[in-house]
Amino acid sequence: MSLEIRDLAILLIEPSGTQLKLIQKHLKADGVDKITGFSSGEEALVEMRRFEPDLVISSMYLPDMTAIDLVTSMRNDENLDHIPFMLISSETRFELTDPIRQAGVVAILPKPFNHDDLSRALRASLEYIEPDQITLENYDVEDLEVLVVDDSTTARRHIARILNNLGIENLTLAEDGKDAISKLSQHDFDLIVTDLNMPEMDGQELVEYIRNDMGNTFTPILMVTSEDDEARLANVQQAGVSAIFDKPFDPASIKDILYRILDEVA
Repeated sequence: MSLEIRDLAILLIEPSGTQLKLIQKHLKADGVDKITGFSSGEEALVEMRRFEPDLVISSMYLPDMTAIDLVTSMRNDENLDHIPFMLISSETRFELTDPIRQAGVVAILPKPFNHDDLSRALRASLEYIEPDQITLENYDVEDLEVLVVDDSTTARRHIARILNNLGIENLTLAEDGKDAISKLSQHDFDLIVTDLNMPEMDGQELVEYIRNDMGNTFTPILMVTSEDDEARLANVQQAGVSAIFDKPFDPASIKDILYRILDEVA
């Protein structure tokens, strides 16, 4: 990978001058010196459209919008939707952090954050910007047929982009479990990537249908979720998923899981 952390051009949005300087200090400790700071979301969006940054780092609460509004604006703009996004916030409420996770982020760091966690998130950003294609022993990646199931359009696009960057091009997208079943009845897939929390039929019900009703015990199923209820995740595991992956996730981690679940079952 030619790009390094010190090469990153970062757009930082933080209304607190003290916090802005603190985050800048941590970034500079990792060698980053191309940092543009803003206090409002609208100013940041205007700047992004003028000069595209490598990474956007934002606080949750801005004077004119929240980070949810900001990342949603980015993901709905074809010129900005690919830019990695990182949240640094003391906000922990699921109903507020989950939309950020669904939109596809590099990391969500707390305030105060650990410098090592920031460094890992910066390295993950490099994977988004300059992805390495996956090479499997038992599959030709360009021939892989993958079904992506998520009720969030933004999340589907984010997962699809990451898989595309790994060299996986043959993707079929489904809006929920029922839509996935319809597509599974018409086509065979080498891998299924599904969200857990969905209307109509959730991810666990989908897995149970595939494993029990369809009698398909061999197709690998990767569950990508922001769910943190350990009991529910244990039930999902017992339903027959091949792996459970947290949102947000980075390309390097999902690549490692794909090596395991695809080369292991072939």
